[in-house]
Amino acid sequence: MYLVVGLGNPGAEYEHTRHNAGFDTLDVIADEVGARYWKTECGALTAKGVYRDEDLVLAKPQSYMNTSGGPVKQLMNAYGVDPDHVIVIHDELDIAPDAVRVKFGGGHAGHNGLRSICDKLGTRDWYRVRVGIGRPPGRMPVVDWVLSRPRKEGLEDFEYATNRGAQATLSLIADGLEKTQQAFN
Repeated sequence: MYLVVGLGNPGAEYEHTRHNAGFDTLDVIADEVGARYWKTECGALTAKGVYRDEDLVLAKPQSYMNTSGGPVKQLMNAYGVDPDHVIVIHDELDIAPDAVRVKFGGGHAGHNGLRSICDKLGTRDWYRVRVGIGRPPGRMPVVDWVLSRPRKEGLEDFEYATNRGAQATLSLIADGLEKTQQAFN
């Protein structure tokens, strides 16, 4: 079983913002694996699906991004999932807005959602699917960039990246890290 977590912020005001790339990517995965019924448990919206004979629990923590670790830890405990079967999908400023990178372990690079998960799990050893959102233009503050919705060609790049992030996640489950990195990084 894999716990696949999309990071984002709950509420209509955050829907489809760059910071919610994890939620949007998880929606693509849910469609792909036929996960249609979402319920609230352990502080997250969850849905279940199966991909290539692997059971999946899809999760969108409903705490804000900065406190995502609590619901992730609770879900791991509830489902008996070890860190090496956790995949966290999140936005990444340092990757181009049409690109995706997959890795295992590492730091949080200042991403507060990842910091919270590292703190609550007591380890950094879990999978990350990093959906590129790029850096803000000019002198725009980062917070304004991540909490805004992409427009025009930026929207095309964002949708491409979230779809590619979904495919990378499914590849990680089916084919493992090395093959996924060769195909997507």
